[in-house]
Amino acid sequence: MAGKLANTWKMGANLGWADQARFGAMLMPDEKARGGGPAPLFQGLSAAEIQQVVSASKHKVYYRGAQVFSQGSPQDGIYLVESGRIRVFYIGPSGREITLAYWHPGNFVGGPDVFNRGIHVWSGAAAINSSVLHLPGDVLRQMVLKIPALALGIIEGLSFKGRCYSSLAQMLGTRSPTERLAHLLLHLTDLYGVKEHGGTLIAASFTHADLANMVGVTRQWVTTTLKRLTEMGALDTHGTNILIKDTAPLAKMRDGKSAKAGLQDDAD
Repeated sequence: MAGKLANTWKMGANLGWADQARFGAMLMPDEKARGGGPAPLFQGLSAAEIQQVVSASKHKVYYRGAQVFSQGSPQDGIYLVESGRIRVFYIGPSGREITLAYWHPGNFVGGPDVFNRGIHVWSGAAAINSSVLHLPGDVLRQMVLKIPALALGIIEGLSFKGRCYSSLAQMLGTRSPTERLAHLLLHLTDLYGVKEHGGTLIAASFTHADLANMVGVTRQWVTTTLKRLTEMGALDTHGTNILIKDTAPLAKMRDGKSAKAGLQDDAD
């Protein structure tokens, strides 16, 4: 089993996850910074080194919605995303959630501590059916002492996460809800867009509640705003499907260069 998993990771660059790993944070306002994100954790490792790490890890499968780790629970090591998509989020005292990021294959989740045992300060759940490799902290510490490329990957990954969460804090503090939603829709179009008749379909399922948690607003506000964007001709919605018909007004809204056309920014 471990040998098969190691071969899968070695072939990862041909399977597409190597490119996906660079798109961790949904709300990084600096496109250049996001595009220059870290390489997948195993990039730079030899086949034998990958085999060592995989053999010392635990392979786990999570169905959509299942908790990978929970805020406030004991933390031990990291989870390397093998397939699927992991949503990382924080739950406030009132029960309101804010999505910190979605992480794709090649990224790791579960910090901020990677070696020491502690308490999870946020939660992680499978956004779609996913599989991960769990590397306990003591095992990971031993591995990085033996494999310099793995140590570099951990450092680069933590640095990228720091930039992601810093950008999220900046965006939440300095951009209006309308600007944040426009930015998110354009980013999802870049990441999941498929050309269709009449526009670009965001070929991934995100509910209004999902979008609200990413932008830091209520679901009702997202529903109302999407309806008005539809009336403006910027997009069409059908259930969780969103067809972007015209990116120009969304780009202007994202950059704060146009009037909100009656869109309300009071999202509480």
